[in-house]
Amino acid sequence: MISKIAVLSCLLAVVLSAALPQQVAQEPVPIVSQEINVEPDGKFQWSYESGDGTKQEQTGEPKQIENEIGEAIQGSVSWTDPEGNQHSLKYVADENGYQPESEDIPKPPEIPAAIARALEYNAAHPEEEEKN
Repeated sequence: MISKIAVLSCLLAVVLSAALPQQVAQEPVPIVSQEINVEPDGKFQWSYESGDGTKQEQTGEPKQIENEIGEAIQGSVSWTDPEGNQHSLKYVADENGYQPESEDIPKPPEIPAAIARALEYNAAHPEEEEKN
């Protein structure tokens, strides 16, 4: 579970680095505020805000998941793209996997009504599928 969270964190870092403008020969962006708190029981909380308005925060705690101890993590990040548009992402990572929420994540199209009815019929009549 921890390796999955580490992979997801790295993936998030790659996505954010691709989304942020590449700065060539510019001054480094200063960190305006930063907090880190790690408890002996495994709970943690960290956050930062940079001079360009980028903010990120994350909290987590150990969680019993079946026979193992995993982690339940939640966090958020917000930034402004080079065109001046605000973006934000909230996420949870726990026994149910990585669950991001953002207006920037594409939404799938709705299932056409005829297909939805067929799926409902199939779910209500599983015995007919077993015969075939």
